[in-house]
Amino acid sequence: MGNQQENEQMDEWQPVETAPDGVTVMTKIDDERGVRNEQPLMRCRYLWWFPDRSMYTYYAPTHWRPLRDDPSHR
Repeated sequence: MGNQQENEQMDEWQPVETAPDGVTVMTKIDDERGVRNEQPLMRCRYLWWFPDRSMYTYYAPTHWRPLRDDPSHR
C-alpha cells in the first residue's frame, strides 16, 4: 500500500526546483495568470530543453511531474 501512495504522490505536480537534471518530465507554468505551457521538457542545469534537445525554452516552468505512459509524449 505504501508504494501505491508514493507513486500517486510522485504523479502530483512538484515545485520546479526539485526537478531532476537530465530527465524528461512534464512541465507547466501555474501562476496568478493561470496554467499554461504544459509540455514535456528536460532540465539541464539552468535551462529547459525540448526532449530532443533541439532548442531550449525562453521561459522557466514553475512545476513538474513525471511523464505518464502517454504515447503522445514520447
